[in-house]
Amino acid sequence: MLPTACVVCGRAEHVRLCDGCRADLPHSGSACPVCAINCPGGQVCGACLTRPPAFDATVAAFRYAHPVDRLIQSLKYGHDLAVAHALGGIMAQVRPTARFDLIMPVPLHRARLAQRGFNQSVELARAMVGRGVEAICLDGLVRHRATMPQAGLSLTERRRNLRRAFVPRRTFVGQSVLVVDDVMTTGATLDAVARCLKQAGAREVVNLVCARTPAPR
Repeated sequence: MLPTACVVCGRAEHVRLCDGCRADLPHSGSACPVCAINCPGGQVCGACLTRPPAFDATVAAFRYAHPVDRLIQSLKYGHDLAVAHALGGIMAQVRPTARFDLIMPVPLHRARLAQRGFNQSVELARAMVGRGVEAICLDGLVRHRATMPQAGLSLTERRRNLRRAFVPRRTFVGQSVLVVDDVMTTGATLDAVARCLKQAGAREVVNLVCARTPAPR
């Protein structure tokens, strides 16, 4: 069998991410426990205190910085599923230890899914199965409204763009849900997902994201 190449350095290894490159990745440090933004001392940030989001907590595996930013772009736009396997494995290791009733990737609208060919959040979640995760839920929510791309929009515009974008396909009464996504920027998408889940009865919604962007300056 041919050896596997490290997704960062390209050297032939028996794993998708060699030890040296893994150690050099921008792992998430002290952060707000609610939105995972970098925050000295790990205290709840001012934004979450002022306007608490619908979700209860967020864990980010990495900061959205080199080379994780490049890897995620390679996954989303280059269809490099080896990246999902490598990064999803680390997400499985850093995920909250609490027991969740459901683990759910953020859904894409059917038009975006057809255009891209796959959902990157689903692939990251699939990489977690067998690594402390038994199964994932792919049919709990549907993104029934095609929204314009979030990039370049302000937080207010993002929230307006995502209004009523998600619809539950089932009830979540009393359940604790772990939501998986690739990148958290403003948190507007994850807030919309959590709001939908809680309106359907979810008791708790926690996010697990591959990378968190830094706070705007």
